[in-house]
Amino acid sequence: MLIPGARAPVLVSESMVAAMKDGAVVVDVAVDQGGCVATIRPTTLTDPVYRLHGVVHYGVTNMPALVPRTSTFALTNATLPWVLALADKGPARAVAEDRALARGVNVWRGRIVHPGVAEAVGERPAPLAP
Repeated sequence: MLIPGARAPVLVSESMVAAMKDGAVVVDVAVDQGGCVATIRPTTLTDPVYRLHGVVHYGVTNMPALVPRTSTFALTNATLPWVLALADKGPARAVAEDRALARGVNVWRGRIVHPGVAEAVGERPAPLAP
């Protein structure tokens, strides 16, 4: 669960983890943004897991880097349609016609438009006006 510019929301509480079966495994791919599991903390490849409430936690950061070829294909497949739209229509028309693409705009014509980015740098977001 990723909220651009913000911490990931905690979706699994500590009491939920404690209610899991002994030996259950939690893998939190949002650990880089704080994690969606209340009991997760970043781990490393040399020490990747820990147990809490009998549950094995895996919190290695930047998990896509562990499978670079696969993650590159996945990212390319997810973003290529937007790249093609930007190339074919130009940024203004592509953003005006695609709400999903517009939500991904951080800066437009020199002004910060994304609320999360603006908040992170202590600014007010400007309206997106393609």
